[in-house]
Amino acid sequence: MPLSVHDVIQSLPEPDDSSGEGPSSLLPVPVGRWQRLSLLGSLQAKVAAGYLFYWCRGWFKTAEAQKQALAEEHWRNAVRVLDSMSYMRGAVMKFGQTLGSLPMVIPKEFIDTLDQLHFNAPPMHWSLLREMVAGELGDDPENLFAEFDHQAFAAASLGQVHRAQLKTGEHVAVKIQYPGIAQTIKSDLQNLSLLLLPSTLSADWEMLKRQFDDLGQRLSQEADYQLEAAALSRLGRLFQSSDGVVVPRVYPELSSRRILTMEFIDGKPLDEFLKEGPFPSERNTVAQRIVRGHYRMWCAGREAYADYHPGNFLVLADGRVAFVDFGITLPLDDDLWEHFRKHDQAFSTGNRELLCASDRDWCQFRMEDADTEQVQLVNGFTEWLTRPRFTSGEYDFGDEADFRHGTELFMKIVKNRYVRAHTCTLVLCRVNWGLRALLHRMRATVNVAAIANEEVVHTGWDRSAYAPQL
Repeated sequence: MPLSVHDVIQSLPEPDDSSGEGPSSLLPVPVGRWQRLSLLGSLQAKVAAGYLFYWCRGWFKTAEAQKQALAEEHWRNAVRVLDSMSYMRGAVMKFGQTLGSLPMVIPKEFIDTLDQLHFNAPPMHWSLLREMVAGELGDDPENLFAEFDHQAFAAASLGQVHRAQLKTGEHVAVKIQYPGIAQTIKSDLQNLSLLLLPSTLSADWEMLKRQFDDLGQRLSQEADYQLEAAALSRLGRLFQSSDGVVVPRVYPELSSRRILTMEFIDGKPLDEFLKEGPFPSERNTVAQRIVRGHYRMWCAGREAYADYHPGNFLVLADGRVAFVDFGITLPLDDDLWEHFRKHDQAFSTGNRELLCASDRDWCQFRMEDADTEQVQLVNGFTEWLTRPRFTSGEYDFGDEADFRHGTELFMKIVKNRYVRAHTCTLVLCRVNWGLRALLHRMRATVNVAAIANEEVVHTGWDRSAYAPQL
């Protein structure tokens, strides 16, 4: 019987506690730029050494034995990555969660292990948590709530979530930010900038720098739970119970910049729901409701949900789907809205010239660039992302060949450093690619065009003013 991730984790030795620092739950999150860079460097060396060792051993193994050895090395490295990212949290952990949503880009063993980042990060010690709550809300959690569970039931990249009950009887989820997490984001982004130094010599450096500055600003905003509370309230008003989409209610009197108290949603995490082997019809219904939520926010709210990680979705007993993390959204201002209107028109009419013009405007291509590999790759990837929206009837997101084609286009763009694009491109890729990857993971079949068109009518936006994009 082949090893499982659980077997590998259980077989690992206990962490060396000879330093006297105690268990990981007592260790503070490392916030210094150079401290975090050192940890990343150590992690990189361990992973690189592991694969080098596998490569050397491969000279003396049969093909079948090589396959088994590589799988084992994937598991070991995934556990190393999980351990480091769980400890470092912040943007590093967020990156790990994103990697876990990208099948065909990283080994399956990594995906299986990185999924644990949403639930198994080392928790804060209770004394530290109590101090955090008192500092933010003015009193200890035992006095503010009728009941407060000491044990976190979920871990986010920036905080952990506890179940509690209000004195008025409502059950709530309380998300509490790790101390110093805002500084870790700043440190991680500064370290990432070191990896971009070779790009300073390229003609597109300024454009790439603006994209990363935009991403950094949005990641920093994610550390402000008051902004997330506003997004929850703003976008939650768009849905009725009949939509099959749930957005938790916020309790502002028990929320602050670093604490967010919201309605407790009693549901199964999406991956747990999928592991139970639901019927295709049940799986597709959940997928349809996620797509419905996407287009409702895009069209009626003029805002894009930007965190399509499976840990951010709960499936309720009645089949409704809850979106539970609104740390990052992308507001669609007038300029973006106009661009997507033109983009929609190009695909709706099948006018290749209009489509090329739309991509040329987004990436600031010149007319003479029309036949270059860069333009062709961008056009192809855009068409792949948008195809479900303009396919008549059901679209099979589980099609391996189709998803592999999009992945290969994306990887070619990254490999060739084709970075010339609009400032918000990195966040928009997170939106579009994240949704495609999530629906592929669900092996869903969805009539996207029908749902998008219903949302146009539902919100009163005529087609000329609405440009959905998947």
